[in-house]
Amino acid sequence: MTVRPLPSTTVARLPGYLRSLGGLASEGAHTVSSDQLADLVGVSPAQLRKDLSYLGAGGRRGVGYEVDGLRRQIAQVLGMTEERRLVIVGIGNLGHALATYSGFADRSFELVGLVDTDPAVVGTTVAGHVVRHASELEQVVAEGAATIAILTTPASAAQQTADRLVAAGVSGILNFAPRTVRVPDDVEVREVDLGSELQIVAFHARRLSAEN
Repeated sequence: MTVRPLPSTTVARLPGYLRSLGGLASEGAHTVSSDQLADLVGVSPAQLRKDLSYLGAGGRRGVGYEVDGLRRQIAQVLGMTEERRLVIVGIGNLGHALATYSGFADRSFELVGLVDTDPAVVGTTVAGHVVRHASELEQVVAEGAATIAILTTPASAAQQTADRLVAAGVSGILNFAPRTVRVPDDVEVREVDLGSELQIVAFHARRLSAEN
């Protein structure tokens, strides 16, 4: 399979394509047209075809794309054909909810460790894992061979924790902490600010209400 360099905007849309293809597969569909798949995802057919062209995926005229084949192709590009191990640092309400998320395995992620500093949380069992103290962070990463971390610490602890994760060998961080963290160029970090996302939703909802 020939994969051209992928724009970040295309990468951001691939999980949506994969999710929609999974829904089609569960309904017994074997093929899907670009128009149908684009409608499910909420993009234009032209945009979908352009995105999939980066993967070397081309539909057949009059038939469309093979659902299972395209699923495998996108999964391979996203690195889902090999299991990725992750740790969660910060087992408050959000961290606890993420730890019990049932979708990790379906997306080839294995949760291998939980870390916190709260004495009331350390030593408890969440989703089959004993929560370890933050002083053992490097050991937890090494024992689980984790390469990805989910960060849900308070803002004051976010950067120091990110630094320790990077030093321990983590190469990807999903950061829910209310502070941007800085990492080396060879480490990927994605910032998730729920408050900001809600503000954006509220802005657009108000605009649409005013227009109607």
